Amino acid sequence: MKLRYYLGIWLLLAGGGFPKAALGQTEYFALFMEGRKVGHAIRSRAVTDRKVTSAEGVSIQLSRAGVAVSIGTMETCIETTDGEPLGFEVAQDLGIATTKMVGIVNERGMVNVTTTTMGVERKSEFAWPSGAVMAEGLRLLELKQGLREGTSYTVKVFSPAILQTLETEIRIGPKQNIDLLGRVVALTEVTTTYGMPGAGVIVSTSYVDEELRVQKDILPIAGMQMEIIACAKEFALGENDVFEFIDKMVFPSPAPLGDVRSVKSVSYHLSPLSKGSSFTIPSGDNQSVRRLRDGGAIVAVKPVAAPRGVRFPYRGRDREILESMEPTRFLQSDSRGIKELSRRAVGSTKDAGEAVKRIESFVGEYITEKGFSVGYASAAEVAASRVGDCTEHAVLVAAMCRAVGIPARIVSGIVYTEGFAEREDVFVGHAWVEAYVDDRWVGLDATRAPYGYGPGHIALAIGSGNPEDFFNLLGTLGRFKIDKAVVNKGR
Repeated sequence: MKLRYYLGIWLLLAGGGFPKAALGQTEYFALFMEGRKVGHAIRSRAVTDRKVTSAEGVSIQLSRAGVAVSIGTMETCIETTDGEPLGFEVAQDLGIATTKMVGIVNERGMVNVTTTTMGVERKSEFAWPSGAVMAEGLRLLELKQGLREGTSYTVKVFSPAILQTLETEIRIGPKQNIDLLGRVVALTEVTTTYGMPGAGVIVSTSYVDEELRVQKDILPIAGMQMEIIACAKEFALGENDVFEFIDKMVFPSPAPLGDVRSVKSVSYHLSPLSKGSSFTIPSGDNQSVRRLRDGGAIVAVKPVAAPRGVRFPYRGRDREILESMEPTRFLQSDSRGIKELSRRAVGSTKDAGEAVKRIESFVGEYITEKGFSVGYASAAEVAASRVGDCTEHAVLVAAMCRAVGIPARIVSGIVYTEGFAEREDVFVGHAWVEAYVDDRWVGLDATRAPYGYGPGHIALAIGSGNPEDFFNLLGTLGRFKIDKAVVNKGR
């Protein structure tokens, strides 16, 4: 599972948490993960012809099992001087190619979005969410509310990077002396809570000066701590430290579980990592969750088998299932290349259960360069490059299923392994797929073919492969531990 945790950075750059730069200013920030400098952020704001342009960019460099990985995003919000939305532009370099999104808000309040990946354009439209603001609208609201301790208010913040509105609560805290890379400055604490319906919350703590300019921000992500600190341009753009990201994505198992690929089920007893900590884990056809009074949970993972004799494409009318057949900006199931791969994989079978297993096996062999060199690539990029790890396998499997009319979705979480990165009996971040066959979601894992998905997988978030679908994952990883695992071998 890897760079999806940087949705947290997109949330900050999209408007919440970071008050915007003053007129004509360019501000620089150093990014730290667990105390190590991993990148920088740049922010600017300009006003021309009653239009405000707020530009924000971030660049991050990490090491994953010794392999250097770089990602970058640039987001521009265009609004009136009154904070009314006019449009936005987003460039995301997460994988093999840069994805660009351009959104224009028309006079009818509709947003026309053009997404371009590898030279292919995709157009979509949606209604601007009522009452939502972007960068300038949020800045004006923050100025109006001021910095009086105890002040609190809510606002809907639209994030162009994820094309979603975040329910945001802002609370003003006390003034404190804060260390800014050796400088101690009196700043006001601002706590920002971001939420998505059904996906939990993420809380960041900012420290701002009297002009509402952020000087430091602290954001917990997947059990780690990210700090973003205002600094001189030379330091922000200077050399980064080596931060081994994989080490933070490995979790100990309470005991050796052995080969769980063929067992009937496994029940995992989870408890909060700290007092008062909470976490959200989804239930479904393959995984049931029973909450405990102490805030913990028992997660029983029992994979369902794909039924035979079910034909595809899906002909039902369930809206949620139908949405899992649509192309998205990361699952380009309508592209010529992915359609061709799907036909090759499925062959002449008309059986949906057989088709999804063929796609799983095909992708496991099709991706020939398996490693950590790619940040996060879309299905179209993976189809062209044949490079990637679990997330690249997952997006390609899901897109190919959708291309032949079988609903599919991306699942992210953790998976048990007897050995990983010189460690034994651990859980590691992972991604896989669920395909809808008849009346059930069937697990598929192309990285583990021919066995595929099994009871060693614990799902933490489900979606269509877009960054916003992994919001819950950010707030869940690092909040629980696995106290016990009970293996049911069955017959």
